[in-house]
Amino acid sequence: MAKILLDGRLYGLENAGLGRYLINLVGELAKIESEDEYVILLRKKYFDALNLPGNWKKVLVDIRHYSLAEQLKIPGIIKKENTDITHFPHFNVPLTFRGKFVVTIHDMLMHRSRGLSATTLPAPLYFLKRLGYRIVFDNAVRKSYSILAPSQSVKDELIAEYNLSPDKIKVTYEGFDKKISGGNNIDMPKPYFVFTGNAYPHKNLQGLIKAIKALNTKSEHKVFLAIASARNIFTQRVEKLILDTGAKDYVKILGFVPDEKLGSLYKNSIGFVFPSFSEGFGLPGLEALASGTLLLASNIKVFREIYGDNALYFDPKDVESIVVAMNMALSVGSDARKNKISKSIRFVNKYSWAKMAEETLNIYYESCNSLRPGK
Repeated sequence: MAKILLDGRLYGLENAGLGRYLINLVGELAKIESEDEYVILLRKKYFDALNLPGNWKKVLVDIRHYSLAEQLKIPGIIKKENTDITHFPHFNVPLTFRGKFVVTIHDMLMHRSRGLSATTLPAPLYFLKRLGYRIVFDNAVRKSYSILAPSQSVKDELIAEYNLSPDKIKVTYEGFDKKISGGNNIDMPKPYFVFTGNAYPHKNLQGLIKAIKALNTKSEHKVFLAIASARNIFTQRVEKLILDTGAKDYVKILGFVPDEKLGSLYKNSIGFVFPSFSEGFGLPGLEALASGTLLLASNIKVFREIYGDNALYFDPKDVESIVVAMNMALSVGSDARKNKISKSIRFVNKYSWAKMAEETLNIYYESCNSLRPGK
């Protein structure tokens, strides 16, 4: 039996992939019958709304992540709970925390993504933020008992960057939410390609928008692009880019699309286009495949690892390469499309949040130097 603390302050879809990871990890751990005790730190929004079994204790900690209060107060709050192991689901581990912990490192995008185009901050604050980021990130990596990574690609990056023992890093592949494969229709002209996710520079929406414009200059019929992305400063930049490139007749920004509508948005599309320069896993691609559409993806190491031969790959730095992949998707015959989608749906079922939670629980026990009952 172990006493496990989870920092759940990033729980909720408003926290994008991190929030979805926590929703599914907590949900699946709660389904596992055990005598283990869990403590979860939650912000006010989910403290009352989240129903958990009797062996779970909720602690209200309405402290924003990346804040000074997080650094100063969280270590004391955790110490009072006297737990065997703490799981930080993100790299923002307080520098003064002295307990045993595991940390999930989802990606190393900010190590690679530099420059003022990747921020909304003025230059002095941006460089101060980057310094703080590296100090906190490095601390989490060095002092953790174990690191959980969502892919072998992230594990390899961590080993190369920090000269770590491979045994310290455990790959726990994520799952996908099966409820996304259904849903209500969204009004979108056809035929269309779709992109979902944030509009950060590494997502390469600039290349995708240029590609949809180039595709339409060579096509007899209009082909559209739907972008499902919560509105913020980065989507505003994308809107300006659409105008500047003359692509406004082909691109529709939908804003945030809830899970209950995502499935139909994927399913009714020609394909989901994932033009990122870098990722840690690639969850939206699995959602798209499970929903019954084609996947067009950047030819990068992590996508090859996660999707195998279930995608049409292109060079994300070459607009013409993206256009070629789009034309290939448009030209796939009805029977070939059905066969490819059927194969992909069978393939994605190997990814499971339940399996990830089981693997994570085993890592908790290993970190506690304890044997898991019945294992």
